[in-house]
Amino acid sequence: MILTIAVQLGLAMMTLALLLNLWRLMRGPDTSDRILALDTLYINTIALLVLLGIHFDRQAYFEVALIIAMMGFVGTAALCKYQLRGDIIE
Repeated sequence: MILTIAVQLGLAMMTLALLLNLWRLMRGPDTSDRILALDTLYINTIALLVLLGIHFDRQAYFEVALIIAMMGFVGTAALCKYQLRGDIIE
């Protein structure tokens, strides 16, 4: 009972956080703020998928969260490197 309420509250809060991240991504004052918003969006998506995995008791959500975590890290590192140097591959 308490776990169900906590998961539903967490889902609502993660949804709100995702919407706020999207707002920052669209209206970020500069590129570094948008990259930070995108990185935070990845992290909040991972948290949302883990909560959905707990709620629906499915293992597939955890695997998808792991894949998004790996791709999010690589994407953020590539965007930061592109912003600093102008290219990704030296």
